[in-house]
Amino acid sequence: MSNSPTVLEKTMYTATATAVAGRDGNVKSDDGKLDLSLTPPKEMGGSGAGTNPEQLFRCGYAGCFGSAFAHVARLQRSRTGPVHTDSKGLDRPCRKGPSVLPSRSPSTRPSSRARAGQALLETAHQVCPYSNATRGNIVVDVKLA
Repeated sequence: MSNSPTVLEKTMYTATATAVAGRDGNVKSDDGKLDLSLTPPKEMGGSGAGTNPEQLFRCGYAGCFGSAFAHVARLQRSRTGPVHTDSKGLDRPCRKGPSVLPSRSPSTRPSSRARAGQALLETAHQVCPYSNATRGNIVVDVKLA
């Protein structure tokens, strides 16, 4: 399978969000379904009272990757049972610019045989929009948990 992302001919959905005051502010979706306070985590000098962009990114990646895995499994007529996807990022300072987000995920815990599960996982990594958007920018280690 090619490392190039799939380009769709038609836009299926456009998500829009607005952040006010960066990490110490608020983020809101245009439809109002998401409206959250942002605060840096305590480990980064913040109060930790709200969520942070890293958590939101990881939630999005886990959800998107889990759907990509389920989609690939359906196409291959593979029964996986419930799929749990974990996404863990390590935030480290970088001297030449913004933080780097090396990833130790996504990892999935499907109810299927290990060899078949690993093949599905690798195919899902090729079709997942988050994987394609970050390919070559962050270190990603996809594995069965």
